[in-house]
Amino acid sequence: MGTITKREHRLADGRELIYFDDADSTLPADRAPDLRELDPRPQTARMRQDPLTGDWISIAAARQNRVVLPPAELDPLAPQSPGNPSEIPSDYDVAVFENRSPSFGPVLDDPDAPRSLADLAEVGIGRVRTSVGRCEVVCFSSKHTGAFGSIPASRARTVIEAWADRTAALSAMDGIQQVFPFENRGEAIGVTLGHPHGQIYAYPYITPRTQRLLASVESYGPTLFGDILDFERAGERMLLAGEHWSAYVPFAARWPIEVHLVPHRQVPDFAATTDAERDELAMLYLRLLRGVDRLYDTPTPYIAAWHQAPVKVHRDDVRLHLQLTSPRRAADKLKFLAGSEAAMGAWVGDVPPERQAESLRAAIALADKENPV
Repeated sequence: MGTITKREHRLADGRELIYFDDADSTLPADRAPDLRELDPRPQTARMRQDPLTGDWISIAAARQNRVVLPPAELDPLAPQSPGNPSEIPSDYDVAVFENRSPSFGPVLDDPDAPRSLADLAEVGIGRVRTSVGRCEVVCFSSKHTGAFGSIPASRARTVIEAWADRTAALSAMDGIQQVFPFENRGEAIGVTLGHPHGQIYAYPYITPRTQRLLASVESYGPTLFGDILDFERAGERMLLAGEHWSAYVPFAARWPIEVHLVPHRQVPDFAATTDAERDELAMLYLRLLRGVDRLYDTPTPYIAAWHQAPVKVHRDDVRLHLQLTSPRRAADKLKFLAGSEAAMGAWVGDVPPERQAESLRAAIALADKENPV
């Protein structure tokens, strides 16, 4: 077994493209250049503040032009071919590149960029800032279909290495306050490409969800994550436990399917994890996703959200963790966010977390038997 190799390239319009080769890769070291003639990149979007909540909304009109559910022969994430001028010139194991129509960036420095977290926290009417930042696409495989759970363990380890590498690189960029790797899976979630991939957003602010988390940490104390983990590991909602990670259905789960996967020590982000933690995570995460898919006869739509500590604050008390959620409340039923949840943020759970944990444990055991990692 070799080592995971990083190979840096540029696309025709100057966007960054990085290949991450598996430790057991059979691909050649050389990669083809991108010879396409591309239009200039769209201008960086602008953020507007909602004075009723203080939230910042990025108005990224260029995203309206993105491809929606293309046929396999025109997959923009497949390796380029004579009939498909896709985004990636060569075959690959894992590929990461800057999004062509980003919600944030590509500009990182602008006179009208957010000046500080204090500047963003002020509330006013008609406030506007430049949506500086970076949005990247992470391709898990060159195959046209699949998801993270369908890749082999060596490839899962490569993706985790890519997440760690990109978290470190993006966190070091000017104006970045938070880095968020995630995977949307399934048309029910709103996915527009069936190709197995995820994304990474590097925000110029701390997201509203994380701001609420920081308020909880400040109210409870710096041991919040460790105490939650101890509480869950002693309860009946545990799903998987390793030397370095544990997965469980949270006590106050909002979604019909909701799972948290948490490291056993205080780790702010992927960049701070050890090789041993990354190795174990590759195995446990695959087992979890394959179990989630085995709940029903068809693949489960989900959002896999990897929450990381902000870049500059609360690094010692906010812990890296996965929040995997699915609106699927039965084989043929989805939970839609209607009046109470969508308008008021007042959630009503459809499935008791203890019952869902029991179902997930059985599904993981079945997936382990049918398709061991």
